[in-house]
Amino acid sequence: MAILHIVNKSPFERNSLESALAYAKKGSGILLIEDAVYAASGKTKFADAVKACVGDVKVYVLDPDYQARGLGEVAVVDGVEAVDYKGFVDLVAQFETTQSWL
Repeated sequence: MAILHIVNKSPFERNSLESALAYAKKGSGILLIEDAVYAASGKTKFADAVKACVGDVKVYVLDPDYQARGLGEVAVVDGVEAVDYKGFVDLVAQFETTQSWL
């Protein structure tokens, strides 16, 4: 079953991202929103963990949240796809189920 894992907490404050990465199976997706978008930055200690799962798991970042946090000048991790709000809705419709990580 393909699951879209939605992570919204900063990886610097919670282990939600680590849990989602560990739980996500091949064919699943991870969407980083709100403060979780920091993990998509190629300049954090979480970049390697995100990059390691790309391929088996599709990773997305909500671009408006990424931009709102002043990260627009920082490249996202290779393989992470930026989506807008419409893309967010499309992802929820595309996957069989969603799991929000708090």
